[in-house]
Amino acid sequence: MSSGSVSRIGAILKIRGKSELNFELKRHLAPKTVGSLIRSMPLEGNAHMMGNSFAYMETQVNTGGEKLRTQFKKGDIAFMAENGSICFFLNDLESSKSMTIIGKITSNIDALNEIKPGDIFSITQTG
Repeated sequence: MSSGSVSRIGAILKIRGKSELNFELKRHLAPKTVGSLIRSMPLEGNAHMMGNSFAYMETQVNTGGEKLRTQFKKGDIAFMAENGSICFFLNDLESSKSMTIIGKITSNIDALNEIKPGDIFSITQTG
């Protein structure tokens, strides 16, 4: 295994019938959370929107918060422990909810603007 593959795990978010984007989960940001998500893949669920700030998908992953923060940048990916959601940030945001940063979108970030509530998200690991 190369050192890059240990900390950065490639993944794809498919928005059924619309598009897909690549992202990286970064193990060093939240080792327990990222490990739990990887073991749970593939993940699938309905898209939900929080205004124009972020899109999220609820999962069955149950893990506590790690290195919680409330400030997020466009392209960040975070895990909301209170409801097991993976959040994809469309814009910079100072949130009232603390979340765990788990990764970053690496391609096609503008596809997030096409998401409508009820779209189907599918997340798989690459390679």
